[in-house]
Amino acid sequence: MSLPGGRRTARRAVHETLRQKVVTLELPPGSALSENELAASLGVSRTPVRESLLLLSEEGFVQVFPQVGSFVSRVDPQRVADAQFVREAVELASLAAVPDPPDADGVAALRENLEQQHRSGIDVEEFFRLDEEFHRGLLGLSGHARAWGTVASAKAHLDRARRLGLNETPPDAFVSQHQQILDALVAGDRTTAHDVLRSHLRAVFDDIEQVRARSPELFASDAGSVPVRRSVAVWT
Repeated sequence: MSLPGGRRTARRAVHETLRQKVVTLELPPGSALSENELAASLGVSRTPVRESLLLLSEEGFVQVFPQVGSFVSRVDPQRVADAQFVREAVELASLAAVPDPPDADGVAALRENLEQQHRSGIDVEEFFRLDEEFHRGLLGLSGHARAWGTVASAKAHLDRARRLGLNETPPDAFVSQHQQILDALVAGDRTTAHDVLRSHLRAVFDDIEQVRARSPELFASDAGSVPVRRSVAVWT
């Protein structure tokens, strides 16, 4: 992979690339991170990689242990809950601003999005993309489409958990809820739209518990635990 030149540009590009790999689970929770290997794969020196790992550490995505190494942080349920709080507050509040009837073009775009969600064989990342577009479109109906940037920047920790959850819950359940929300808005039933959206957004917590029951090593538990650097990270 070739990244743009210039120290600041390279650091920003490396940071964005590594952050995306963490959020999409390409680098799973608990993974050991080698500066040399990352630098080689990205085609940069170790300096922007080291600086990017420090930035990711400040964001809570990487943990750096002296004399041990750097690791992708395990999913922190509290960070997920904080991100969910922000997202829910914005999205639920926006429903009150949706006009009756909603904008016809906006509704048509959401219906087209739903048709794509119903396609058979859709993979997790494609569904995730369509899901993001759907929720951004809901904000657009309220006239607050630009608020999606605030939501998106706040929910990266939540997105990691949601991707884990999509391996537990088939997308069909979420597509059905999307349909109910849109139908309720078109019918002018704000109460149903609000209740279904709230339930929809909170489903991630049930998914997290299912994943944690099966794979507790993916989740933060003891803040004092330190991994042992082996071919596979082991947390003690």
